[in-house]
Amino acid sequence: MALEPFAHSEALSLGVELELQLVSTHDYDLTPYAQDMLRLMAQTPLPGSVVPEMTSAMIEISTDVCHSARDVLAQLTPIRDALVKSADKLNIAVLGGGTHAFQQWHAQRIYDKPRFRQLSELYGYLSKQFTIFGQHVHIGCPDADAALLMLHRMSRYIPHFIALSASSPFVQGQDTQFDSARLNSVFAFPLSGRAPFALTWKEFEAYFTRMTRTGVVSSMKDFYWDIRPKPEFGTIEIRVFDTPLTVERAAALAGYVQSLAAWFLQEQPFMPCEDDYLVYSYNRFQACRFGLDAVYVDPATGDHMPLREHILMTMTELEWHSEALDATEGLAQLRSGVEAGQNDARWLREMQGRERLLAEVVRQASLRFRG
Repeated sequence: MALEPFAHSEALSLGVELELQLVSTHDYDLTPYAQDMLRLMAQTPLPGSVVPEMTSAMIEISTDVCHSARDVLAQLTPIRDALVKSADKLNIAVLGGGTHAFQQWHAQRIYDKPRFRQLSELYGYLSKQFTIFGQHVHIGCPDADAALLMLHRMSRYIPHFIALSASSPFVQGQDTQFDSARLNSVFAFPLSGRAPFALTWKEFEAYFTRMTRTGVVSSMKDFYWDIRPKPEFGTIEIRVFDTPLTVERAAALAGYVQSLAAWFLQEQPFMPCEDDYLVYSYNRFQACRFGLDAVYVDPATGDHMPLREHILMTMTELEWHSEALDATEGLAQLRSGVEAGQNDARWLREMQGRERLLAEVVRQASLRFRG
C-alpha cells in the first residue's frame, strides 16, 4: 500500500484532539456511556467532531482547523459545555487527566467498532490497558520535507510536552511515583517510540514501503510514535501530552507547540541529526518520572540541566513568536506553573493528600473540567 501524498495545509495551523474520561457520579469509576454521549452530542451543532475511542468509557473530541491558541479555546469551550450538559442528563461526569485514578483495566469494554475489535484481537489485554487519555496536537507544515524537519526538531522538546501536560500519577488506586504514568502503557506497543530519522519525504516513503512489505503495517495509523506525520492533513501530530484537567491548559499547550513551530520555520535555529536520539529515551523517561523536576540532557552539547530551566529558557526564546501568534496569555500561564513547579499531576497529588479518597479526587477533577 503506497503512502498517500502529503496534503496542502496552512503553515502553523493547529488542530487539537482530547481523549476524555466518562465516570459515574455514584462512585466516580469509569462507566461505559460513550454511545449514549455520542447520541446526545449529535443533537448539538458544534465545531470539530466527537467520536468513540478504544473502550466504552472514553470519548474523543477534536477541533476544526484553528489558527491560534485563542481559536483552539474558542472551539473547545462550547464542545466542553455541550459535553457537560449531555453528561448531566445521563447522571455521569466528564473529566481530563491522563489516567483514571483507580479503574481496573479488566473491567473495561472494547467499543464495538471494527478497528477496535481488530486491535483487541491483535494486542490482547494491552487494548483494555489502553484506557488512557491523551491530547494530540496537529501543526500545519508548508510541505512534506518541512514536516519531517519539523518533526525531528520537535523531538528535542518532547520532555517539555510531557512535563507540562503530566496528569497521570495514579494507576489502579496506586501512586506510581510517575508524573505521567500514562506513557508507560503506550510504550508497551511494538510500534511506539520515535519516528525513523528521515529528512526528506522520498526517504520516508521508502521506509514506509519497506514496512508495508513486511505486512506489519498497512497505514500510518499503525504507528504509535510520539510524533508522526499525518499526510492526509498536511501536518505532524504530537501525541505525548496527557489530557490536561482543563480546556484552557489544552489550548495553552497548543499555543506552545505553535510558537515552537514558528521559531523553527522562521529562524531555523538548529539542524536535527540522528545523534539527537542518543539521549531521547532518557530525557523522555526523566520527564515521565519526575515531571518539572526532571533532568534534561541537551542532545547537542551533552550538558545536564534542570528540565524546568530548559523550559523557561525556551519560553524566553519564543516570546516574540508567541506574541505574534496571540499565544502570550497561555504561555504566561504555563510559565507561572513552571516557576512554581506546578502541573496537573502535582494538583492531583495535592488533592489526594487533602481528600484521601481517590473517588473524591476524581470528583474534584470533574468539577475542574466543567470550568
